[in-house]
Amino acid sequence: MPELPEVETYRRFIEETSLHQPIAEVEVQDPKRQLQGDVDEFRRALRGHAFTGTHRIGKQLFLFTDHGWVVTMHFGMTGDVAYYKDEAETPRFARAVFHFQNGFRLAFIDSRKFGRIGLTPSVEAFQKQKKLGPDALTITAEELAQGLGQKKGVLKSLLLDQRIAPGVGNWIADEVLFQAKLHPERRADTLTPEEIERLAASIREVLETAVRAEAIYRDFPAHYLIHAREWDESPSGGAQDAHLHCPHCQTKIEKDYVGGRATYFCPQCQML
Repeated sequence: MPELPEVETYRRFIEETSLHQPIAEVEVQDPKRQLQGDVDEFRRALRGHAFTGTHRIGKQLFLFTDHGWVVTMHFGMTGDVAYYKDEAETPRFARAVFHFQNGFRLAFIDSRKFGRIGLTPSVEAFQKQKKLGPDALTITAEELAQGLGQKKGVLKSLLLDQRIAPGVGNWIADEVLFQAKLHPERRADTLTPEEIERLAASIREVLETAVRAEAIYRDFPAHYLIHAREWDESPSGGAQDAHLHCPHCQTKIEKDYVGGRATYFCPQCQML
């Protein structure tokens, strides 16, 4: 599933390839399922206009146009983008294609059809409608404290709440809590100001690391918990036992379920 780091990579790719090119035509393969709004209105809003910039909040991508409307993209479980010229290069699961007047095309790809595209008058309107909090990549301690408020829920579940820090997915929440040395079942209303500051810094650091690595998780630093997740396998096919221990204290990493989500943590470094 594309997480914030992947979507940030998509955003930068579109910035490099698809801006300031008038759109000649728009194809939407399955508008009833993947387009939020009327397909004819969507086409009319974009023909003859161009993308002028991009923005991202969490896993939601926005493409600004030269006449005000903003295209929204959510990539679901299998979404991606492609930029190409020849019809023969069209990706197999291209669900929407923006044809530029210069002959190039931008495709929204989604094999499972859980992604969505649409139009919004502004990012702010969309953010308010969807109740999205401040983007996790740049969230401050003050914003995080405001989002957590006096909530009595556990940290792992609250970090996955897109109203608090949109863009924090399951593995990211585990990594953030590991780096911040906070137990996933710690109650939010017991955090000290110093711990909230540490937590916000960890959110930003983990996501910045993921973006720099272009979301290639095996390229992450050796002290990251992600290497202990059960899908981290050696080339020979077996899980690397050395990676199943905490890189700081060598305690065996534990797996539990918090809020119904698989959760990895170090019982020594992240004591409850």
